[in-house]
Amino acid sequence: MRRLRNVKIVATLGPASNDYDTIRALHETGADVFRLNMSHGSHNEIRERHQIIRQVEKDLDSPIAILADLQGPKLRVGEFANDAEELEEGAAFRLDLDPALGDGSRVCLPHPEIFAALEPGARLLVNDGKIRLVVQDCGQDHANCTVEVGGTISDRKGVNVPDVVLPLAALSAKDRDDLEFVCQLGVDWLGLSFVQRAKDVFEARALADGRASILSKIEKPAAVEAFEEILDASDGIMVARGDLGVELPVSAVPPIQKRLVRRCRAAAKPVIVATQMLESMIESPMPTRAEVSDVATAIYEGTDAIMLSAESAAGSYPIEAVQTMNKVAIEVEADPTYTQIISASRTAKGTTIADGIVAAAREIAEKTDIKAICCFTQSGTTALLTARERPGVPIIAMTPATGTARRLCLSWGCHCVMTPELERFKGAVVNAARTARASGFATETDQIVVTAGVPFNVPGTTNILRIAPCDERLIYNTDPG
Repeated sequence: MRRLRNVKIVATLGPASNDYDTIRALHETGADVFRLNMSHGSHNEIRERHQIIRQVEKDLDSPIAILADLQGPKLRVGEFANDAEELEEGAAFRLDLDPALGDGSRVCLPHPEIFAALEPGARLLVNDGKIRLVVQDCGQDHANCTVEVGGTISDRKGVNVPDVVLPLAALSAKDRDDLEFVCQLGVDWLGLSFVQRAKDVFEARALADGRASILSKIEKPAAVEAFEEILDASDGIMVARGDLGVELPVSAVPPIQKRLVRRCRAAAKPVIVATQMLESMIESPMPTRAEVSDVATAIYEGTDAIMLSAESAAGSYPIEAVQTMNKVAIEVEADPTYTQIISASRTAKGTTIADGIVAAAREIAEKTDIKAICCFTQSGTTALLTARERPGVPIIAMTPATGTARRLCLSWGCHCVMTPELERFKGAVVNAARTARASGFATETDQIVVTAGVPFNVPGTTNILRIAPCDERLIYNTDPG
């Protein structure tokens, strides 16, 4: 299924999008990746959505990536005798391990690991930062705080601790159960929530044991500080701006987003920009101009993918939200300024043979009348390196590995096609020419660039670049391989 854009669209599934017809329509409209939010829905519901996605994939003969987003450790206050209390600015308020119902002066915070890490002056943000507490003194079982920003505090509200690295595993017991469940189902990507350090990624990778790629969500200040190590340990990144905007000043989020996207591009690892992209479309068929501008900004930055959360999972207009993203992406990528920005922000300086091959493929494609770059890839690395170049022509990623085709659905510009295992380069060139024509990227009179590795079907062997005609008769007459 050919897209008329390079950036990919991730759509979260939920109550508004859990049947075959809606999921198929979302994919046909533009969703390349479906996100299963493990914070909501039973294992049976997740299994049903997974089965529907795979049926749509089969019916449309179109690879689809599935991202299972793990919940991560959730920190919450306990319950109140009156269900809720009003906290006034400047008042004293205590958090402790006492399970007794809370009142206007205290409440239980059943997380001893938080108290173990707190120091005077640290901030505690309650209910997405609507209430802000500052620690005055603390011990192993309590923290006496001053209310910096007041408001209504009620049962089970979430708590963020932005100023310290918490001694928490990124995977709770629920996450471990969910991870094993979705890996057995056969998802392509695992989203790790509240990652703080590379160690968190290593733990998830060991449990996944090669069954899914690891995507780390950057939503804590500690993750921003340790980003290089987290990026090295991960297969992909999500810039999760919701919690990031709670724990950091909102003014800091846009420059962080730009830096992280650029670093991911240089590392040839896919990056998603997520959270509140078309928030108003949960209830309205039309987005705000500011939201459209936000989506466009992420595309101009060269992100691999943009994501819908509640808009497609629980909103009234899930298909319209995907349509809107698709239209914005097509419009932005047709803008000459987009090409200039992408070209100017290209920073990759690889030193391997594969780096040289893909860089040469891009330059040839952009300086001559080449219609597409066809790359044969076993593990996906060649396609990722090609996508890093952000070429001005389509990328056709051809692979005999179903898992590779699905995972690459998250990567910028990759049109993923399943191909049989090949033994000779001439057969690969013929296959590429046929695919370019069949997918509408080229005609018999056009030329394409073909990259591959010999011997075939061995990861990491990219070593050939060929400019090939799309007319098979010319290939057979001129190609000695």
